[in-house]
Amino acid sequence: MRIHPLTGEFAQRADETAFLVHQLPQTRALLGYTLVFCTLFYLAFSLSDLAALGYGPTYLKLCAARAVVAATAGTCAWLAYHRPLTLHATRIAASGAETVALACFTFIAVQRPDEFHWHAMSLAIMLIVIYLYIPNSFANALVLASAATAVFLVLTLKYGRLTAADGVTMVMLLVLANAFGALAARRFNQVSREEYQARVALQHTAARDHLTGCYNRRYLHETLMRPGHVRTPDRGGLLTVVLCDIDHFKRINDTYGHASGDAVLRSFAELLRHMTRDGVDSVVRYGGEEFLAILPGTDLDGGIHLAERLRTRFADTSVMTDDGKERMRTTASFGVACADPAADGGHHVLRDLIAVADKLMYDAKRGGRDRVHACCACSNPPAGLRRA
Repeated sequence: MRIHPLTGEFAQRADETAFLVHQLPQTRALLGYTLVFCTLFYLAFSLSDLAALGYGPTYLKLCAARAVVAATAGTCAWLAYHRPLTLHATRIAASGAETVALACFTFIAVQRPDEFHWHAMSLAIMLIVIYLYIPNSFANALVLASAATAVFLVLTLKYGRLTAADGVTMVMLLVLANAFGALAARRFNQVSREEYQARVALQHTAARDHLTGCYNRRYLHETLMRPGHVRTPDRGGLLTVVLCDIDHFKRINDTYGHASGDAVLRSFAELLRHMTRDGVDSVVRYGGEEFLAILPGTDLDGGIHLAERLRTRFADTSVMTDDGKERMRTTASFGVACADPAADGGHHVLRDLIAVADKLMYDAKRGGRDRVHACCACSNPPAGLRRA
């Protein structure tokens, strides 16, 4: 999860998207709050229009422009608060509200040409808000702020009656506002993503077995066994679990040492993760040399097929000992159980399936090891499901 040195955002699109989706509830709340706050101040400054122009057609035109800003920002704020906006929609709302506000600001500035020095101060504040307080991508904020600054300076040359010194001061002020805003936005982006990185790392450490990279027993009980957490892809399929135990593992540790035993565990875990579906199936280190595969949307035949493939592949795999002098070979035994996840209201199906698979796995070990035992725990098993 590398952070881009210029923007402070994640360099990889997938990492950035995951972060933004994680932050989306806070982003929507911040967007709504900031737009409401800015809208109130934008309307309040109509008092300065009245003081500068007096009541008349020009003043009414400026009031209409401010009303357009209020309506746009208010609508976007309402959507942020009351509608589950997607990430893309949130960006559109932020950019749209900023664009309308900046366009109306330049219109107001042209209608009050004697006050461009005051308008420059107002724009500098708006730029800081764009960079820091209205949630948007760094690129969007930079483009909007830079374009608004360039347009404002062109209008100043055309309509503003400033001395050369005032003009240079104005340019420097707006350049400083953009530079400070961009640097602060980059720093904010970097800090928030570093915090997210630390949270992800802690979650990974808490949920994963440090040796094999599989989920640990704690994650199984606290997350995977929660009612409704494991869902079948088609919302109506079966749920299958495969419980695996490496045969004669104590003999491996006693003969070759625990470091060599760890190499066997890593080899088996790598095979199991490679044969299961990333993002759908879950692989858990269930015990010392026991592994559990949870297969949503897989029937008993599918679980048996996976177990048999894994059994033959692992039996054919040789693992180098820790001292590099010998290659180790061993086998594994498997228990496969299948059930309908809707049974019992879906509350204890996974727990009960693991218990059944555990008994089947020990039956396989008592039956001679290096084999697969399976059964279907469905009350009405479909054709083709059997006890093996």
